[in-house]
Amino acid sequence: MKTPTKLAHIVLQTNQPAALRDWYCQVLGATVVHENDFICFISYDDEHHRLAFINPGALAARQPGQGGDIRAGAEAGLHHMAFTFASLGDLLDTFSRLKEVGIRPFWCINHGPTTSMYFRDPDNNQVELQIDNFDDVVDGKAYMQSEAFAKNPIGVEFDPDALVARFRGGAPVEELVRLA
Repeated sequence: MKTPTKLAHIVLQTNQPAALRDWYCQVLGATVVHENDFICFISYDDEHHRLAFINPGALAARQPGQGGDIRAGAEAGLHHMAFTFASLGDLLDTFSRLKEVGIRPFWCINHGPTTSMYFRDPDNNQVELQIDNFDDVVDGKAYMQSEAFAKNPIGVEFDPDALVARFRGGAPVEELVRLA
């Protein structure tokens, strides 16, 4: 069985994103990688983003599948946790294994820096299984600071079954993780 290589990041939902940003940057010695009205990404280590803060007020108008799966009542708390796999093959093998036992993702999206599948645990917590789309953190951070990311920091949805078929058909990984 394939297992994650690391805990990738934690996303906190908050009505005071600037206060959390400042507090975590101060406490962890982190820096802001990207920030807009509804999300702020920070990093303190070799990950392109280790923590993120979502403002539910900015997301409330969005629908599920558009980044709008906010916690009931838009209260503050954990939004989701993410686990990184070593390769696209490992992520897709895990998807196939989970599918066989009836566990399906509710949202599959290429965020740009990552290719991600979101699941819900039995308590309805969101769990993201992902791979990094860039070979190193420098390239991932550079992409998150680009105009392309500023225009679309959510990403492009994908069909996981179609991705598995293309991967098993021999399509190059670089092509499969490129934003459409």
